[in-house]
Amino acid sequence: GTRASGGKERSREGRREASAREKEETSKMVNFTIDQLREMMGFPHNIRSMSVIAHVDHGKSTLTDSLVSKAGIISSKNAGDARFTDTREDEQERGVTIKSTGISMFFKYDKTEYWGENAAEVVEGDIEKIEVDPEKGNMNYMINLIDSPGHVDFSSEVTAALRITDGALVVVDCIEGVCVQTETVLRQAMGEKIKPVLMVNKLDRAFLELKMDPEEAYQNFRKAVESVNVVVSPYEAEDPEKELKEGGLGPVQVDPAIGTVAFGSGLQQWGFTLKKFAVMYAEKFGIKPQDMMRRLWGDYFLDSKSKKWKKGNPHTNIANGLKRAFVQFILDPISQLCNAIMDEKDKKVQKMLKALNINLKKEDLELRGKPLIKPVMQKWLPAADAILEMMVMHLPSPARAQAYRAAVLYDGPLDDEAAQAIRQCDGSTPLMMFVSKMVPTSDKGRFYAFGRVFAGTISTGQKVRIYGPNYEPGKKKDLHLKSIQRTLIQMGRYVEQVADVPAGNNVCLVGIDQYILKTGTVTTIESAHSFRQMKYSVSPVVRVAVEVKNPQDLPKLVEGLKRLSKSDPLVLTMTEESGEHIIAGAGELHLEICLKDLQEDFMGGAPIKISDPVVSYRETVTEESSQMCLSKSANKHNRLYTKCMPMPEGVDLAIEDGKINPRDEFKARARVLADDFGMDVGEARKIWAFGPEGTGPNFLLDASKGVQYLNEIKDHVNSGFQWATKEGPMSDEQCRSVILRVLDVTLHADAIHRGAGQILPTARRVYYASMLTASPTLLEPIYLADISCPQDATGGIYGVLTTRRGHVFAEESRPGSPITQLKAYLPVSESFGFTSALRAATGGKAFPQCSFDHWDKLNSDPLTPGTKCNETVLAIRARKQLNPEIPTLDKYLDKL
Repeated sequence: GTRASGGKERSREGRREASAREKEETSKMVNFTIDQLREMMGFPHNIRSMSVIAHVDHGKSTLTDSLVSKAGIISSKNAGDARFTDTREDEQERGVTIKSTGISMFFKYDKTEYWGENAAEVVEGDIEKIEVDPEKGNMNYMINLIDSPGHVDFSSEVTAALRITDGALVVVDCIEGVCVQTETVLRQAMGEKIKPVLMVNKLDRAFLELKMDPEEAYQNFRKAVESVNVVVSPYEAEDPEKELKEGGLGPVQVDPAIGTVAFGSGLQQWGFTLKKFAVMYAEKFGIKPQDMMRRLWGDYFLDSKSKKWKKGNPHTNIANGLKRAFVQFILDPISQLCNAIMDEKDKKVQKMLKALNINLKKEDLELRGKPLIKPVMQKWLPAADAILEMMVMHLPSPARAQAYRAAVLYDGPLDDEAAQAIRQCDGSTPLMMFVSKMVPTSDKGRFYAFGRVFAGTISTGQKVRIYGPNYEPGKKKDLHLKSIQRTLIQMGRYVEQVADVPAGNNVCLVGIDQYILKTGTVTTIESAHSFRQMKYSVSPVVRVAVEVKNPQDLPKLVEGLKRLSKSDPLVLTMTEESGEHIIAGAGELHLEICLKDLQEDFMGGAPIKISDPVVSYRETVTEESSQMCLSKSANKHNRLYTKCMPMPEGVDLAIEDGKINPRDEFKARARVLADDFGMDVGEARKIWAFGPEGTGPNFLLDASKGVQYLNEIKDHVNSGFQWATKEGPMSDEQCRSVILRVLDVTLHADAIHRGAGQILPTARRVYYASMLTASPTLLEPIYLADISCPQDATGGIYGVLTTRRGHVFAEESRPGSPITQLKAYLPVSESFGFTSALRAATGGKAFPQCSFDHWDKLNSDPLTPGTKCNETVLAIRARKQLNPEIPTLDKYLDKL
């Protein structure tokens, strides 16, 4: 169909109409019917689930377009500019993916022809002629693709996408190489046991913009491949081949010579794996394509005089005028073709097209220069075919992947009914499904629960058990028994209804959005545990307070906040005691998008007031308490003696990573604390509790000897400790890395005089007292800012960082590219407006990416007026509307 071009009509109305028309026409061009798709879902071995992950602006959405256009959903002319998976308006405007979008497609690919003569013609898009026949079912593949955002503020979306896929297409810009975000996301993927394949993107820039020498280009690509392997290699098994045979994950490193790396350009929609060229050249040289493929990467040279292959020492061979095979057989022909087109040498171009057997359409033949490159390369090396081939040949099907991922995904015992069902991935077992995120629907305030069926079949009207995050097996907490209204398949911008969805597929559920907050488990097995909670690589540290301008809009705000916390996997919304509504996000951009959503979508445009961003701090101590602290209970009959001390370095991180955990066996935990962190074994065994909330990075430990009735008050002391660590003594912020040691307790002999009412407030007071005597200070969150910019603009960056208490700790320049990478630490409190200040100082050349890295002490005394730390504490107290003076010690400390 001819497509309405939105280009001529610049006015918004015109554009909107055009896009509506375009949408109608796009959906007509699909090459497959929903019934075919539903039929394909029944073959778990022919499904591939993958997410596209990369650094921001390395071309994920653009690359996804090539697959979408291959499935016939958008036309090849628009592919590359349409960014079909960027469904929201602000995504199209900013050109940044914000939410991860799922899309299911159907392809035909014949695996048996992988090395055959007509391997080039195997990957076909015309599906009308196919009947899905179970015997011939092995030709058809269903691809569930999730396009995820690359911006660091949205990495929680990536985590949600990774959980429900088995493979990852890692996209790397061949000029910028592997950036920080690529590494973070790769590590997340490896933690979820996901197999990566690599796409080296933006080759058009290497040829057209930078006019790289082919040998230099090869070195750049090699560096990209190596740096990906450096990140993934620690996660590989000792003997990956053996692991593969046993049904495990197998080798995760990528290698062009095996076919797990593709090269190409998403914008111009062309790409290739070495296999494509190996098949082309193999006949000419009369060797097997497999051997040819091995020679096309690495230090292989063909000496055309002596007609011999030479291997090894590249320096002498290149000095003798030889070219490595990759350059000679792949890069040279591509760059010759591009140069001929760019220089408009028509005769030469015609000759080359004929030799390559490329037939262009009439309208394409009239193009000259750069616009001609896209249709030519699209015909010669279609990107979708290369990526599709990588997916089908090198990524695992759900049936294989769930066998080894069950251990990572499932929280319960790995031999119960549910775990067995996950391993089998069969549509006939009982149901196990994980909901990874909530997707807002077209009617306001309702959500689809988007997730993946891991076992069994989920169908419309089925009665299921829905577990929230706090569900404990055998209890009724956070458990709902409800039936599902409808099941849908997500197709980018729109959804299609189906009757049921079997294991191994992604699905949207309607009608359970009020029972699931962000993630959850849906099952029909009574004994099932829930799926493991997802670990996010960023934490929400930037907070703003929101209030409404007109008091009558308050119910809207409360409702809007509920919906907001559903729609984003990471954002936190809470109500402070002072009545403020707080929204916490991962960074400036994340908060900005959340607030925009809140105001426009969830509150129907009601005006809101937004405070300046606020940073959450943590309270801590720096040395042991200077004196023994004593608190008496209200009836003066019970006394608690305690001291505080800072935790050994690294323990707090180990607790957050789950290496040390309140549910561990106490002797084993004490061993780890003693061996790795140098704590005293005897005391480490007597850890009563972690706090706050029973899991945080503070210890309450019992260092007393021979106290009567101690066990009776243990719970009360613990409750007081939980309360105190949640709201510290100086500014009501949470505490971090503090150890409270209970040294001696004197109790009343009569049980009624040492109840919770006597002990709990006392425990809290004595905790505060011992913190205030242990030279307390605040911890502030620190961002790791990763800045890429041209060499000449680095001076401005140092200037901006110094004024904001930041410092650069690593600077590396990439050989062969003009870009320098700086890594710097920057306090979160100083990061507001950092991006704009940086762009102003460098003339728009520097691009920062900030992600939360660690907590760092404010090196000043909070109790001395005029210091930085003191000002911060007072500002927090003023904001929380507390008494402006920091409480003095004698408020908590008692005399004997």
